[in-house]
Amino acid sequence: MGYMAPEMFYKNIGGVSYKADVYSFGMLLMEMAGRRKNMNPFADSVSQIYFPSWVYKQLHAGKDVEIKDAVEKEKKTVKKMIMVALWCIQMKPSDRPSMNKVVEMLEGDSELQMPPKPFVAPREIAEDHGISVAL
Repeated sequence: MGYMAPEMFYKNIGGVSYKADVYSFGMLLMEMAGRRKNMNPFADSVSQIYFPSWVYKQLHAGKDVEIKDAVEKEKKTVKKMIMVALWCIQMKPSDRPSMNKVVEMLEGDSELQMPPKPFVAPREIAEDHGISVAL
C-alpha cells in the first residue's frame, strides 16, 4: 500500500488515467500532513498501522488529529491537507477530484466536506465482524 493507485493492480476498479496521479499525490499529501509514513507496523494498535485508515476514523468520529508542537493555524492546515488527501485516495478513480480541483481545495478557505471512506482493507473487514487478526 504505497503510492500506486489501486487500478494499477485491480482492473475491475477502472482504467488507468490521470486520476492515478491524483491518488499518488494524495498519499504523499497524507504523509506530509501526518509527518509520518502511511504504514507503521510498529504502531501501538492495529488500527494505527495504516495511517489513512486511522485518520479517517478519527475525523469521521469528530476527533482532531493531534500533531506535536503545532499551533492552531498549523492544525487547521493539517486537517485541510488530510481531508484533501482522503478525497484523492478514493478507491474508484471516478470518485477522485481532478488536480485542478485539488489545488482549489488546498488554496480555498471554505470548509471541506468529509469524503466517503476511501478504502476497505481486509483487516478492517475482519475487525468490523469481530474476527481477530494476527500480525
